[in-house]
Amino acid sequence: MKKLSVVLALFFTLVSLSCTNAVGNQKTKQLSADNKANTNVDDQGGKPEFLTYDTFLKKVWDFEKNPQKWVYEGDEPCVIDFYADWCRPCKMVAPIMEDLAKKYDGKVKFYKINVDKEKKLASVFQVSSIPAVLFSPKEGKPGMQVGALPKDEYIRIINENLLKTK
Repeated sequence: MKKLSVVLALFFTLVSLSCTNAVGNQKTKQLSADNKANTNVDDQGGKPEFLTYDTFLKKVWDFEKNPQKWVYEGDEPCVIDFYADWCRPCKMVAPIMEDLAKKYDGKVKFYKINVDKEKKLASVFQVSSIPAVLFSPKEGKPGMQVGALPKDEYIRIINENLLKTK
């Protein structure tokens, strides 16, 4: 519960950040280097699934039925990447999510939501900065992480918060 509070606090702190093309070359180079160093995942396995409003209600959370309470609909914990095609940091996160979908195939579901096409879903989660990644355990409340992170950090969050391993 404390970790979720930390993740949520971090989310609200980082909400003021926005996705722009002004991402520094140094950060871009560092994330690219981190991605290359962590791509030891074989080409078999899952891929992130794109969600629409309707598929979100069926696979993740039917907030029309349960507006006051998070009731996760999935059989496995999930990671949801809120992104836009024009967002440079989102483009850096995309291959990380693809690698993680392969790595955690059968353990964690990976979804993508295009905030330009699914404005209502972005609004429900108050996504004002992207990339924003929602981590939902099978039981309990989800946590949100805003901004591009290195692959190792996503792995740590998944292992600690979704799979409850260290």
